[in-house]
Amino acid sequence: MSRPNPQQTAALSGALSGAVDLSALKARADSAPRRDAPSAPTSGGGVATWVVDVTEQSFQTDVVDRSMQVLVVVDLWATWCGPCKQLSPVLERLAAAGGGAWVLAKIDVDANPRIAQLFGAQSIPTIIAIAAGQPIDAFAGARPEPEVKRWITSLLDALRDQLPGIRAAEQGAAGSQPGAETEDPRFTAAEAALATGDYATAEAAYQQILAAEPANEVAKIALAQVRFLARTDAVDPAAVAKADAAPDDVDAQIAAADAEVAAGTPERAFERLVGAVRRLTGEDCDRARAHLVGLFELFPSDDPRITSARRALARALF
Repeated sequence: MSRPNPQQTAALSGALSGAVDLSALKARADSAPRRDAPSAPTSGGGVATWVVDVTEQSFQTDVVDRSMQVLVVVDLWATWCGPCKQLSPVLERLAAAGGGAWVLAKIDVDANPRIAQLFGAQSIPTIIAIAAGQPIDAFAGARPEPEVKRWITSLLDALRDQLPGIRAAEQGAAGSQPGAETEDPRFTAAEAALATGDYATAEAAYQQILAAEPANEVAKIALAQVRFLARTDAVDPAAVAKADAAPDDVDAQIAAADAEVAAGTPERAFERLVGAVRRLTGEDCDRARAHLVGLFELFPSDDPRITSARRALARALF
């Protein structure tokens, strides 16, 4: 299971120690008009998507009650939150792929402030895993898709014998797709290594795919993310402070930029490295630029933050 940055998750320590009573919202929900709980969240076409928008009134039904059968992953987000726009689509894709083994409960903290207060969330996005009515794990900030997938897989593996809905959903998905394409074993091997934290093996697997298929975009992005995860597996909580105190230390600037991306604030990382490119000369300038370009590979090419940072880099260089 992933190891969240202590600074990112300090606000969640109460929740993870069992101090949060998720039934605190029940009285308020009981006093409001109740809607019948569907067997699964559905899209407009009636196809189960396993993604549901949750309010304070529906929290008991959609989160607490549902977590008695399957894992529920709560996504605390807001419309103005940049990292949320990066992480939420990742969670939604993974929930759809899970086929009901777990449910994504999306909660707009501006519309439902009591829920954010309940968990003691001090920043967003904040992601909390709920099982059997209790929070069991959490992290804060946007993270690369392979890491999020590994976190969810670890939770499902730990809870499969405790929550009956997980195994039932997995068996149902396997039996309902007899003609589905077989997964590419090369990617399966890489993802299996990543799930155990074996970054070297995962990196080698993705490199082997790219050696055979240099234009494979999925493998390119996955390789960049694996390398990033390997670098930030044990992020120094003081990296940013050290870099701020030594603006001309390129190693410190690179380490701080990685820490900021891991914390869900890539804009700060981009600004930091653009500033380093502007200040530094020679090999140090080249290293800062190369690292910044490498961080761009972690995000979709049409991400507006990447577009803005590329323009800033061009101005710094020319």
